[in-house]
Amino acid sequence: MATAVSEVAETCRAAKRAARVLARTETSVKDGALESIATALEERMGEILAANELDMEAGREAQLGEALLDRLRLDEGRVRAIAGAVRRIAALEDPVGEVIDGRRLANGLDMRKVRVPLGVVAVVYEARPNVTIDAAALCLKSGNAIVLRGSSAAGNSNEALARIAAESALAAGLPEGSVGLVGGGGREELAELATQRGSIDLIIPRGGESLKQALQAVASVPVIYAASGNCHVYVDRTADQAMALEIVLNAKTQRPGVCNAAETLLVHEELAAQFVPRVLEALTGAGVLVRADAASLALAGGIGGALVEPAAAEDWDSEYLAPVIALGQVGSIEEAIEHIARHGSGHSEAIVTGETAAARAFQLGVDAACVYVNASTRFTDGGEFGMGAEIGISTQKLHARGPIGLRELCTFKYLVEGDGHVRP
Repeated sequence: MATAVSEVAETCRAAKRAARVLARTETSVKDGALESIATALEERMGEILAANELDMEAGREAQLGEALLDRLRLDEGRVRAIAGAVRRIAALEDPVGEVIDGRRLANGLDMRKVRVPLGVVAVVYEARPNVTIDAAALCLKSGNAIVLRGSSAAGNSNEALARIAAESALAAGLPEGSVGLVGGGGREELAELATQRGSIDLIIPRGGESLKQALQAVASVPVIYAASGNCHVYVDRTADQAMALEIVLNAKTQRPGVCNAAETLLVHEELAAQFVPRVLEALTGAGVLVRADAASLALAGGIGGALVEPAAAEDWDSEYLAPVIALGQVGSIEEAIEHIARHGSGHSEAIVTGETAAARAFQLGVDAACVYVNASTRFTDGGEFGMGAEIGISTQKLHARGPIGLRELCTFKYLVEGDGHVRP
C-alpha cells in the first residue's frame, strides 16, 4: 500500500489506476473485501490499540484536551463498532449501475442515466481514526479508490488502520492502490494533494475552519466541505418542557465533541421564566458551562454558580466541541430563524414545539442540511440515517448535502443506444 513516506503524486497515480478497475468490479468482490477488512480489524485488535495508545500518550503530553482526546481514543468497543459499520456498509445496496432515469427519446434512441463512481476521492481529516475505515469502506463499496490524509495527532492509529484495510482489500481481490495513505505532514503536503487534478476527482475535508480555509486557499480539484457544526436547539413557547429538557441535554451532553452537538440554546421569552431555571439546573448539573445573555442571567438566581457566566458576542458563532453552550432568549420564531441564519453553519438545527404551524415555519425558514422537529441534533449521522456510516456532513448545497454516504460518492453518466442513428 502507499505509506506515509510515499510521494503524494505517486499515491494519487496509483489510486487513479485502481479506480479504473474498481469502477467495473462486481458487487460481490467489493462486499467480500469489506468483510475481510472487518474481520481483520477484529483479529488485529492488539495492533490497532497499541498504535492508538502511542497517539494518546502524545496527545496527553501535548495537552490536547478531553474533547480532542475523546475523538482520538480507540478501545475494543470502538474498534468492534468500526468493524460493524464496515459490515453494515457491505450489506447496503450497491449504488453503482443504478438507473436514475431512462426512456426512449423521440428520435428512437434509448437513453439511461446511470449512477457511476466518482473515481478517486481524497479525504482529509483531523484526530478521528475511525474516519480512516469509515471513509475507505464507503469509497470501496461505491467503486472509488481513496487517498487518506489524517492528522499527525492520529498518525500511528491511521497508519495501522489504513495498512490493515489496504492489505485486506488487496488479498480479497481489489486492485493495488485502492486504499492509499499520505502522512499528516505540513501545509505543503496538503497543497500538493489538493492540486492533483489529473488523479483526484474530489477532496472531502473533515475538520475545523482552519482546515477548510487552508484548502480554499490552494485547492484546484473539486471540494465538498464537511464543515463545522454550530448547531442550535430552539425551545418554542408551546414546547413540552420535559421533552425540551431531554432533547437539550442529549444534544449537548451525549457527546459534546462532535459536529452535531448543540452549541446554542434559544428559548422563547414567553417560556423563559419557567424553562430557563430548569434548563440551567439540568445543564450545570451535567457539568456544562452556560454562557447566557442578560435576560437569561437575570433568571438564573444563583443556579449553577460559576458554571453560568455572561455570553460574549463571539459565543453565538462558536463551535465549542466541549461541554459549553450559549443560551439566549428570542421574542418569536421569526427571531429564532433570523438568529440561526446569522450565526449558524448550515449543519443541523432543531425546534421543540407543540404547534404544527411553528414546526412548519421552522422547517421552511431554516436553511440547513438537517432540520429537526422535537428531536435532538445528534441524529445527523450516516449510521443513524441508514447509510452505514458517512465521510462527513456536507453543509453545501451542490451535489451532496448532509451525510455523505454511498450515493453522494457517485456521479452519473448517460448511456445512449441506437441502431445506426445519425443526427440529420
